[in-house]
Parts: sequence; structure tokens; C-alpha cells
Amino acid sequence: MKQSQVVSDVIRAAVELFAERGYANTSVQDIVDAAGVTKGAMYHYFESKDDLLFGIYDRVLSLQQSHLDVIVGEGGDVDDVLRAVCVDVLETSIEYLAEGTVFFRSMDMLSEPRRKEVVRRRRAYNDEFAALVRQGQREGNYRDDIPVPVLIAHFFSDVHYLSYWYSEESPEDRTLAAVQITDLFMSSLRRPDVHTTPAGDDARVARHDAR
Repeated sequence: MKQSQVVSDVIRAAVELFAERGYANTSVQDIVDAAGVTKGAMYHYFESKDDLLFGIYDRVLSLQQSHLDVIVGEGGDVDDVLRAVCVDVLETSIEYLAEGTVFFRSMDMLSEPRRKEVVRRRRAYNDEFAALVRQGQREGNYRDDIPVPVLIAHFFSDVHYLSYWYSEESPEDRTLAAVQITDLFMSSLRRPDVHTTPAGDDARVARHDAR
């Protein structure tokens, strides 16, 4: 089996079992049986169950960070950049909703070094996100009467709340839901005395899909 297939099968099985039984009640044997691989194959890529739990979220962290780097690296108006970042983090969070939900339910069971690594990487992402908001403030477009950490917490609370309401059976598709939540956040950032005429939803979705 190719490396990517082994890793994908093991993570898929782990996510399903952790969601159904809980992290503590799922054994390595349960995981490899469900994945259809040997323990040796799993241990070739994951040193322990703790390492596997970290690996589940690592895929999301790495994907979102790489997308952020690309979007910021392309440059452009801060409004367009921040909007693209928000849509991306929402879309990827929806795409990996099961992984994120399982991880946050079990994060307290991670070893201390792994927890610190997750916090470090999330903080690095947060700092880049905050830099975009501060740039918008310096340019006079975003409100500065509310602390930046509060503005950011407002957005990411919506991201973290996705698992409580979003479903693939919802009438909103993934991109539309991401655009709508982003629109609400971007509107809340605006200074009351700054008026803009945003592009229509269809145009924004088309630009996002074209990336």
C-alpha cells in the first residue's frame, strides 16, 4: 500500500472510532482492524495513539497554514486577502469537520508536548490573521474601538461552532456557508463611517474557486 493510503485509512478509522466510542475507549487494535492494516504499518507512520490523535488535527493545521501562506503571499488589497483567508478557513474546517470535532473533544488527552505544539501552531496562524486585521485598522477601514483579540475571537467562535449546526444535508453548500459567515464577519469589522460596495456572492465564489 502506498504511504498516503495507509495514513488515510488509519486516520479515517481513528476518526470514526473516536467519534463513536471516544478516544479512551478505542484501542490501537480496534483502529488497525477497522483500517485493514497491520500494527506494524500503523506504527511505521504513528508512534502511538497520542501521535495519531495529533496527526488527525495536524492535517487540518498544515492545510490551513499552507493556504494562508499562499493567500497572503499573493498580496493585494487587505480586504480581499482577509476575505479569502476567512472563506478558506471555514471551507477547510467544514471539509474536515469530523476530524476537528474529534480532536477538540479529546485534546485534553494529548501529551503535554503535543498540546504545546498545537497551541504554538494555532498561535502562529492567529498572529498572521491578526496582522491582516491590524493592517486594515492602520489603513482606516476597520474599527479600532474593539481590541483585535476580541474581533478575532468573534470570527473563530463561528468556526468552532460549526459542528453544532452544519450538516452536509443543510440547504447551504460548503462555499456558500463560508461566504455568508465571512460576510457577517467582514461587516462587523467595518468602521461605521466607512462605506463600501462589496462584490456579489457569485463573484466572490467564482474568484475563490478559481484559486
